[in-house]
Amino acid sequence: MKLAQPFVRLPYQFDALRLQEEIARFTDGDWMEHPSKLEGNLAIPLVSLKGERNNDFAGKMSTTAELQHCDYMQQVMGSFGEVLARSRLMRLNAGAEVSEHVDFNYHWYSRVRIHVPIVTNPDVIFHCGDQAIHMQAGECWIFDSWRRHKVLNSSDQDRVHLVIDTSGSSRFWQTVREMEHFGVQADNPQLQAKINSISYQPGQQVSLKTERFNIAPIMAPGELDAIANELICDIEANPENNPQLALKYKNLLISLAKDWREIWHLYGYEEAGWLEYRKLLGRTASQLDPNPRALINASNQVGLNPIIMQRLINAALNVEQLDAFINKSN
Repeated sequence: MKLAQPFVRLPYQFDALRLQEEIARFTDGDWMEHPSKLEGNLAIPLVSLKGERNNDFAGKMSTTAELQHCDYMQQVMGSFGEVLARSRLMRLNAGAEVSEHVDFNYHWYSRVRIHVPIVTNPDVIFHCGDQAIHMQAGECWIFDSWRRHKVLNSSDQDRVHLVIDTSGSSRFWQTVREMEHFGVQADNPQLQAKINSISYQPGQQVSLKTERFNIAPIMAPGELDAIANELICDIEANPENNPQLALKYKNLLISLAKDWREIWHLYGYEEAGWLEYRKLLGRTASQLDPNPRALINASNQVGLNPIIMQRLINAALNVEQLDAFINKSN
């Protein structure tokens, strides 16, 4: 999700020592390797598809057995009052890094990631856009995942963060707007005056709200149109893009949106239209330039083809989700 600035500190301070006590219960065998097998990057799922040990984004999310054994962690996650998407503990081993990248798949189009450092030290540096900060234990941050970002752990200690994904309600984003202008100046007394300390409450029961419907069986025409138009604007904002190719992609995305709407008006979710949707997506994908970086986004210098594939082509049709959407007992 795009933000007005690379980092925003949220007005919460959590008890890092209590969180450290809870993660100390886990063994090395509880940590899953990164889905891309990035060295030194490990995770423990806390909210996941069906509450199981997986890396999936789509489908009904539930709390895991690991989270259910961590009372304060549940209180921390519940304190935001938001509907939670896939969330986890993330460990970055001593000397390891999260290499520079941009989060551009469909999940990140509407979600932001909250970071609560649990185990860290000053040699762990988070880079995003043109800023670099150290997030101190117990603090609470969000960052702009649409910008290029990376994390370096130059220390001899493993780093562990609690990371919570959410789209955020209007209440959440009002809080973000109130905190944006403080920037990253930790010693700002006005910022410090806004920080609320949220301590562990023994015996307090928490009911977490987790996503049930996070990807439609068939993307609504209005959403597809909005995503396509954002990509068109980003293409046109880069003066180094080939004008003829930029025009071709613009027309291609506009045609996809218009033809998608036509099929939607005729079939909606009906199975009779699935083949038509698939044919349109395949036809669109086949017309992309073979060079994935033939066109470059102005906002983050990422090649457009992978974004079109992840955010539109692969996300627009997920008919395996249909039963969840129409089964009222789910």
